[in-house]
Amino acid sequence: MHVTLVTPADKRSRSGNRTTAARWAAILRDLGHRVRTTQAYQSGATDLLLALHAWRSAASIARFRELHPHRPLIVGLGGTDVYRFLASDPPTVLRSLELADALVGLHDLVGAAIPARFHGKLVVIYQSARPLHRRDPQRQRGFDVLVIGHLREEKDPLRAAEAARRLPAASRIRVLHLGRALDASWADRARAEMAANPRYRWLGEAPNWQVRRVLARAPLMVLSSRMEGGANVISEAVVAGVPLLASRIPGNVGLLGRDYPGCFSSGDTDVLARLMLRAETEPEFLATLRRACAARAPLFDPARERAAWHALLDRMQNERDRLGRIAARQDAANRRRPREAERV
Repeated sequence: MHVTLVTPADKRSRSGNRTTAARWAAILRDLGHRVRTTQAYQSGATDLLLALHAWRSAASIARFRELHPHRPLIVGLGGTDVYRFLASDPPTVLRSLELADALVGLHDLVGAAIPARFHGKLVVIYQSARPLHRRDPQRQRGFDVLVIGHLREEKDPLRAAEAARRLPAASRIRVLHLGRALDASWADRARAEMAANPRYRWLGEAPNWQVRRVLARAPLMVLSSRMEGGANVISEAVVAGVPLLASRIPGNVGLLGRDYPGCFSSGDTDVLARLMLRAETEPEFLATLRRACAARAPLFDPARERAAWHALLDRMQNERDRLGRIAARQDAANRRRPREAERV
């Protein structure tokens, strides 16, 4: 099939939306489909529209459905779709969900956040990660806690730095933060934190190969987000064997599991500081986190993600063919009616 993939992020962006779009496009091409990626759909021949983000891509979704009422439409649900815009702008989000033939969520708990009438459309496809050669973190002199994520409000990006301030003087913990500041105020806050907090280093945005190199030797990662749609950085860490401490929000719990032992309430700096210290000083706690991550690792196998997309696109293609046959019969019936009327 010819697939048009709509993402709200431009081609130069390294945002989560653009990364997800690039991943999906690569998978669909590998499955034999032709994929065109664009920021908006206006018109043009295509067999299927795959729109990332129900709210931000709402105009493209509506336009495609207007022009092609019988062609398949898949909407990928972003974290802000489900946990912000569904409450702040329900008509726009619900309209996109209604127009879609299928909805793609990235974690187990998406269904609990959307109206029950859409559950039959929902398919959960976990984002996968490539295996990573692990380096022994014990050879390092310190205990580096990694934060990967852009500096913006939804990520609560300085939470680990604030927790590090509350550690005892004997702790060797240092927080290393990889990610771009989305505006000047966040850059100023990160620099101010570095100046006041010797345990925090903001390294800025880095290419994927560099992120993976740092991840390969990290003994621990913190994901403190207030809102997530299913962060691929969790997949990357789990597959790399890096244990996580994560905020207890649906997007994280839906990937790590309800009983994951490394969760803390979003914004709870004291609990995060205690968990970080436990990870540094209690080998059995760190081993428990590793075992819990290892149990989830099969979810993030690239073959599993590819198979899930293959099944979904196959279903969409079968549905397109079925609707095409119905439309052809209807056209034939419409052509017969004038001739029958003339004979009468």
